[in-house]
Amino acid sequence: MKKTVTTLADGRELIYYDTREDAVRTAVDPRPLSRVVSRSEIRYDELTGDHVAVASHRQTRTYLPPADACPLCPARDGRESEVPEESYEVVVFENRFPSLSGGVGRCEVVCFTDDHTDSFADLTEERALLVLDAWTDRTAVLSALPGVEQVYCFENRGAEIGVTLPHAHGQIYAFPYVTPRTAAVRRRADEHRAATGRNLFDDLLARERADGERVVLETEHWIAFVPYAAHWPYEVHLHPKRRVPDLLGLDAAERTECAQVYLELLRRFDRIFGPDEPPTPYIAAWHQAPFTDERREDLGLHLELFTVRRAPGKLKFLAGTESGMGAFMNDVRPEDAARRLREVASA
Repeated sequence: MKKTVTTLADGRELIYYDTREDAVRTAVDPRPLSRVVSRSEIRYDELTGDHVAVASHRQTRTYLPPADACPLCPARDGRESEVPEESYEVVVFENRFPSLSGGVGRCEVVCFTDDHTDSFADLTEERALLVLDAWTDRTAVLSALPGVEQVYCFENRGAEIGVTLPHAHGQIYAFPYVTPRTAAVRRRADEHRAATGRNLFDDLLARERADGERVVLETEHWIAFVPYAAHWPYEVHLHPKRRVPDLLGLDAAERTECAQVYLELLRRFDRIFGPDEPPTPYIAAWHQAPFTDERREDLGLHLELFTVRRAPGKLKFLAGTESGMGAFMNDVRPEDAARRLREVASA
């Protein structure tokens, strides 16, 4: 992998990731951009203990532009773009409309391909591995920034999820605090260790492998399953069999196989509801241990992949119980979801 670091016209960092060592990235951003002025602040909810980012400047961010004005496509044929090169493989840049900024974290955009019509599932294994390399590199860089506690790589796909730019891309958030979900998992891991003397993640994977009914696929280094208490209609968790706290902990064999398995899962998601349905909207979330956690080795890296579509033409909305009380009600039995995801395996 070759990494080329440069800047955009307004001073934001831009990083190219290429498979070829002889790749040359010298294009200059010609746009007359003013410096980014963000007003992010972190507020603390005394009732729940949650942190809330307030970022009012995001109201003016780009919203569903036409394809010929997409800011994530390469800058060719007179197009103004966030990427000044005429083509690229994988590129990362600081978000111009960040939720976290100004000494309270950082937000980056990851473009998976320069093809406006492709999705992540359309990528080759080589390109998917390059994206994984980029996620890993950014995790290493961002975790070293002052005040950063947790690095979160994720992708939102589909208008139903709220995506404002249809070009295949994801984001990386460098949080200045431990997120609520991770804090809850940390508490459960501590409780499990105190009660059994064992690791929560190790026991969870052993149980799913022994049961087998919710396992979607299993390879030499990875296992994907629908959780016993899945929150979403179709939800899959992907774990390396060897527990590591973050993407940095994966070895070469695990990384190669990860790219293959991840592509397979995404392609199965697009087959869940049949050939006549549009591409399945989803959120793909990499959960990594906080870098400030003294017992971070007890936590396990894993991917959470889920969709808000519950049936053809039907979405699961967060109703009063979920939105108001955080009490989830699932419309699909997890065992049935796992069976469906096994049925739609690639030929």
